[in-house]
Amino acid sequence: MRFLLALLAALSLGAAFAHTQVTAVTPRAHARVTAPKTVTLTFDEPINLRFATFKVVPLPAGADVEPTAAAALARRDDAALRADTAPALSGMAARVQLPLHAGLKPGAYLIVWRVVSDDGHPVSGHSVFWVQ
Repeated sequence: MRFLLALLAALSLGAAFAHTQVTAVTPRAHARVTAPKTVTLTFDEPINLRFATFKVVPLPAGADVEPTAAAALARRDDAALRADTAPALSGMAARVQLPLHAGLKPGAYLIVWRVVSDDGHPVSGHSVFWVQ
């Protein structure tokens, strides 16, 4: 009985320290699509949008994804460079839709995000899709 209680306690403790994860991205990673109207990110739990950053930016040919994603997250006053319309987001949500500018040119696009998990840890990620 003690073993079972210890096991249950350990399992619940692990869940308490889990970080927020993206469960779906649309367009999906590495997809080749006609110019979409929105990008959608779905998380495994509601996130506080006030403390989140989301961007969609063109990915130059030959660019390394990791440093480009880090630079995109760090950049400020970049609305003219972005493929998304930089919407003001607030509240809590497990699903985020980012409207995109009309007429995206063919090429690669990088979706980047940084959110704060329920446990207070920052979580960031990225995904790439191509417009045909």
